[in-house]
Amino acid sequence: MPAEIPRSARDDTPASKPGAEEHVLGEDGRFHVADEAVRLSVYAWEDWGTLAVFWILAVVVFYQVFTRYVMNDAAGWTEEIARYLLIAVTFLGGAMAVRRGTHIQVDFVYRFLPPAAGRVMSTFVDAVRIAFFGYAAWLTWLLIDRIGTQRMAVVELPIGLVFGAMLIGFALMFGRSLQVAWRHWRQGYSALERPEFTGDKP
Repeated sequence: MPAEIPRSARDDTPASKPGAEEHVLGEDGRFHVADEAVRLSVYAWEDWGTLAVFWILAVVVFYQVFTRYVMNDAAGWTEEIARYLLIAVTFLGGAMAVRRGTHIQVDFVYRFLPPAAGRVMSTFVDAVRIAFFGYAAWLTWLLIDRIGTQRMAVVELPIGLVFGAMLIGFALMFGRSLQVAWRHWRQGYSALERPEFTGDKP
């Protein structure tokens, strides 16, 4: 049970003063908080895939720490696999950032541009992003074709699995950038022009 705040302490809080816009304490003098509803609809399938790879990475790192400091016999394969899993999390997570518009961006210049010029620059940024991710996906595909059946250094697995995760990540970022550009075109602005806008819907 929450402890009741003394009357003397309550009278000095801004919430208890006349004209206060927001009341933190209820009529009973207690602090009441309502949790925000959990909305799983804001997450797309790449979010869950990235989460799964992240937890695999966490298990591998935990096993590495356990064998090194508890068993005093470190598993040599864990360092290489953890590094590759971290690469996969990075590139798969990039698709999440593209969809939600949370990559680092500079919107300072747009404050001083006329709306028409800002719209042109924002559209140009969308086009460059689409071209970059598409070209990166194509280069990764060529790289996978070049490395062929090469194996990892420690574990007898094809190194193409790592670049395959990169290819999937770039392909997802390319697809999401197309969706984001189309959304910006339909609504007539992007987060660069209106920083308060958050495009977190898939």
